[in-house]
Amino acid sequence: MDTYYAADPMLQSHRHPSLEGRREVRTCVIGGGFAGLNTALGLVERGHDGVLLLEAGRIGHGASGRNGGFVFGGYSRDEATLLADLGPVRARELYAGTREAVELIRRRIRQGAIECELSESGVIWANWFRDPGPLRERQRLLADAYGVSWEWLSREEMASLLRTRRYGEGLFERDAFHFHPLKYVHGLARMAVERGACVHEASPAIGLQRRGAGWRVQTPGGSVEAETVVLACGGYLAGLVRHVDAAVLPISTYVMTTAPLGDRLDEVMATRAAVYDTRFAFDYYRPLADTRLLWGGRISIRERSPRAVRRLLYRDMLKVFPQLDGVEIEHAWSGRMSYARHQMPQIGAIGEGLWLAQAFGGHGVAPSTHAGDLLASAIAEGDTRWRRFDGYGLVSAMKPLGFAAAQSSYWWAMARDGWKAWREGRATA
Repeated sequence: MDTYYAADPMLQSHRHPSLEGRREVRTCVIGGGFAGLNTALGLVERGHDGVLLLEAGRIGHGASGRNGGFVFGGYSRDEATLLADLGPVRARELYAGTREAVELIRRRIRQGAIECELSESGVIWANWFRDPGPLRERQRLLADAYGVSWEWLSREEMASLLRTRRYGEGLFERDAFHFHPLKYVHGLARMAVERGACVHEASPAIGLQRRGAGWRVQTPGGSVEAETVVLACGGYLAGLVRHVDAAVLPISTYVMTTAPLGDRLDEVMATRAAVYDTRFAFDYYRPLADTRLLWGGRISIRERSPRAVRRLLYRDMLKVFPQLDGVEIEHAWSGRMSYARHQMPQIGAIGEGLWLAQAFGGHGVAPSTHAGDLLASAIAEGDTRWRRFDGYGLVSAMKPLGFAAAQSSYWWAMARDGWKAWREGRATA
């Protein structure tokens, strides 16, 4: 499925070779997304040699190269629930890891001179409903429990920034940013190779067997003998370890981009911040460097055709910006994210010399970066910080019933959002 990101001519020329023959390495990373590449790069940055990464398609083929491009702290599991789960000290530690990851991404963009359309314009959380209470509550919780300051935006300020009557108040996360995720992920692969890692595209791992004190990873063109293996496949399951795949649901989400809007972009947005709203089933969107508008939203247990994605998201966009009626949509796509039942990443050792990073849900850029850096530190230096995630393990996703439950939960949340909007006397959500 053609994405706006993958259509960029800059990404068409350079490719990494597929694996041919037998290789012996210290660490084999399976999966060329944010988690896998940050593990590989983190290892070679720490002087760990013999690092090889396998990607079934092209680098960033999965969610890492298809997402909305928002970079901010936190997890899919909300901050209040995380606090209730873990208490103030552990919850703050886990949240702080994602904020550190945001800064690590900035640092790697600078160090690697990665041209990824970085926009330091922040992120706005826009109130879809009339009641400002949930915004005040979250703002206070973030400040008190996590030491994070989000700025209040009044209705008047929101109306001046976003030319729509849809929103009430908002919260502004100044430290957040947005970027071209596929250019960034290709930049990470280049940095890893420059520092000594081997990266192989079009090299799916089709078998994983214990071999003495290490592991053998089989591909169509060869094999890898490794002391350590890292599984970082996300929603595109490799089928290598049954209980690993059984612990996540691959859930699809949808994204589209308009044709360049030129001056029309200023008619809808007087800010270059990225935006998402307060519904469970929220929209998210951001202005691109070439004056397009990228728009995403909805989740489903199945992927849809570009035509179906375009139809759904176009209708959603016009609920917010009816003045964009008639604009051309040039790209529309879907992609799979990996969700655990507990809505937290599954990170850590799952066997002797076997490590895992998956289940980043729809909030994955910073957490997957954090996960890769944690695993690199654990493998190279014996760091045990990954154990902070011990409480969020490989619980069964209860497939296939889990798919039906996930879809039903989403429809219920949409209905609840719609009822709340109707009760407030607003247009349907």
